[in-house]
Amino acid sequence: MIKIDEAIAVPAPPGRVWAVISDPTEVVSCINGAELGQFHDDGSFDGTLVVKFSAIRVRFGARMSLELDEPAWEGRLSARGRDGQGATRFTAHANFRISEDHAGGARVQVTGEVALAGKLASVIEAGAGAVVSRMTNDFTDELVRRCAGETAVVPAPSRPTVWARVRAWWRRTIHKRQSEQSGVASGKTQ
Repeated sequence: MIKIDEAIAVPAPPGRVWAVISDPTEVVSCINGAELGQFHDDGSFDGTLVVKFSAIRVRFGARMSLELDEPAWEGRLSARGRDGQGATRFTAHANFRISEDHAGGARVQVTGEVALAGKLASVIEAGAGAVVSRMTNDFTDELVRRCAGETAVVPAPSRPTVWARVRAWWRRTIHKRQSEQSGVASGKTQ
């Protein structure tokens, strides 16, 4: 079991931090090696994360769900998935809460746990402390930049960005539904 208990100070108003933290596309863009996949009708979504454990790189795929309590600036993320070879399975739960600090900035408190089972579980658990620390530092740096209205300078991607793929998927879905509805409304059969 990997435990997570992190406090992140962000020099931005809590409302701005909430706008980033409550948006999966924004959060994924703050995590190196993370990508969003398909969004499902039940509100869940798919995602992948490539994590480096010493000399080993492991690609995890997961189905995630996000529950938000906007008035309280709290949320819960749940995920279930496995690595690319299917040798290691995991379940994860994380709770996050945003509060105002005494200087007018925000404090993000994240607690959670990841349960692992399978061939790579012991290797992953052994390196988890260093990996969580590295990922938290990287996430914090990018979160602070995004909340300040800045974005990290990254080379142009060779394929469409995650956000471009989400927008394209959304347009296809809306177009398909509109086409189906107009076909039904006009009495056409397909």
